[in-house]
Amino acid sequence: MSYINKIAYYRNIRNEEPNKELAEELASSSDTIGIDEIASFLNDKNSSVASDCLAVLYHVGYVRPDLIEKFTETFLNMLDSKKNRMVWGSMIALSTIAPLKKDFLFGFYDKILKVTKEGSLITEVWGIKTIVKIISGNDEYKKVGMADIFRFVEDCRPIDFCKRVETVLEVVNTPKELEDFKTLIEEKKQELSESQLKKLNTILKKVF
Repeated sequence: MSYINKIAYYRNIRNEEPNKELAEELASSSDTIGIDEIASFLNDKNSSVASDCLAVLYHVGYVRPDLIEKFTETFLNMLDSKKNRMVWGSMIALSTIAPLKKDFLFGFYDKILKVTKEGSLITEVWGIKTIVKIISGNDEYKKVGMADIFRFVEDCRPIDFCKRVETVLEVVNTPKELEDFKTLIEEKKQELSESQLKKLNTILKKVF
């Protein structure tokens, strides 16, 4: 059986489970032939087929990013897609491989930032995660990216604030960064509900 026949579209199932199952199968067996087959359909004329294949790849990336890192340029190119599903799916894929491809992806920092700013909420969420992983552990990259990361936290909706803080804390680690971040958080607290404040305090206890 061809791997493509196992995606959700060809199984006539309208959820992600078949794609997740296929990704698990490919990742657990390090099946590069199967992964290559799935990747060959990323530009399929049928958008449902293309998006299912992208989902398979980023689900592989969650557990075995090394198996999809060779498609980095493909994912970057798909950020220009007119199909929103392909844009945010590509950003998810990039976030999974970012720790492995920091130097290469930093060369496309402006593009990733632009797509993150202008994209849908899910693109923004995963774009921020991608940027955090690119700049993490590199002082030069952080000099470029920290202001943008802080701005995303400052501008986000109260409902998203706690998750955004949790994501960004991964890269905030110097005394100056922690102090600046703490100031930003204090200013934002007045916009949060009681339950949001409680969740925020739980997150911050791990750091401050």
